[in-house]
Amino acid sequence: MNISILVFGKNNFIATLPDQIRYATAFSVEIINNLNQAVSQIQMTPPDIIFVQASLHGSMELCSWLKDQTKLSWIYCILFEDRSQQLTDRNKYGWHRELEMSAAALKQGADAYIWHLIEEKTDHSLAELTANHGLILAQLSVGLRKAQKYRDLIRTNDMLSAIALADSLTELNNRRALEWDLPRQIKRARTQKIPLSLIILDVDHFKKVNDTHGHLVGDRILQVLCQRLRHNLRCQDTAFRYGGEEFVILLANTTDEEALLVARRLNRVVSDEPFALSNKLTINITISLGTASLQDEDDDRGESLLHRADQCLLQAKTAGRNRVINSNLSHVSHLKAVSS
Repeated sequence: MNISILVFGKNNFIATLPDQIRYATAFSVEIINNLNQAVSQIQMTPPDIIFVQASLHGSMELCSWLKDQTKLSWIYCILFEDRSQQLTDRNKYGWHRELEMSAAALKQGADAYIWHLIEEKTDHSLAELTANHGLILAQLSVGLRKAQKYRDLIRTNDMLSAIALADSLTELNNRRALEWDLPRQIKRARTQKIPLSLIILDVDHFKKVNDTHGHLVGDRILQVLCQRLRHNLRCQDTAFRYGGEEFVILLANTTDEEALLVARRLNRVVSDEPFALSNKLTINITISLGTASLQDEDDDRGESLLHRADQCLLQAKTAGRNRVINSNLSHVSHLKAVSS
């Protein structure tokens, strides 16, 4: 995986890090030495790991800020202690002081706290420098594991969300997805001052199909129907299985007249060609459709909009099926019913 590292430090700080970090091709490293710029960059493009140079102004503020960002809590923050006074106190007061300072740094928001030994300092032995670089690389490995687990979690959540919002039989979005998407579409339409319409459609005499041919044939009818719907919708249209043999189609940026044209086309593509389910079984299917468009008085969740379209669907079925009724235009489009 391609890991991104943000270094909040001075320009020469990167030169003090192990070669495995400075010259690694698997990492993308960006250096920023301004607190406001660092915060802005993290918000726009969150890195996987952050190296913070403690001596840089704003370093502790950055750690504290990051700790308070719930949505960014997965970022692994490593604080490199290079402040001369702290290093002096550590040497003077021993490991008690070291433990106190480490605890304070972790409380302020760092995930790891490393005493940063610099090669130019002649009082550090080669063994000490090697051990310090080993600790840095070990903490980097921890950050890598955390980043990988986070990415795996995101992929799993995306997959579970897709499963939760999909209808397994037809592979369309399900009713839960509609209840999530419709309010968003309404808000977008009102914010951008563009029209929004929807269609509710129902398979005519579907119970008769199930009773005559069985539920497996009924399921196959729904699958073929959804294939036809998908192939005859526009790119801005979204289809949902509302329940049973009933479907809803959201028509973004679509007026009353355009919604009626879409509904008429769907009516024709279903009724004009019989459903060939096998070499021995072909069934004629028709659908009834009701359409409605968003009005100023409609609620934000879309319940009244759905209700108007559903009432039109009911009128279409009561009037003989195989037809389209548009609520706002009071328009009926009738196609001669095909016997099923």
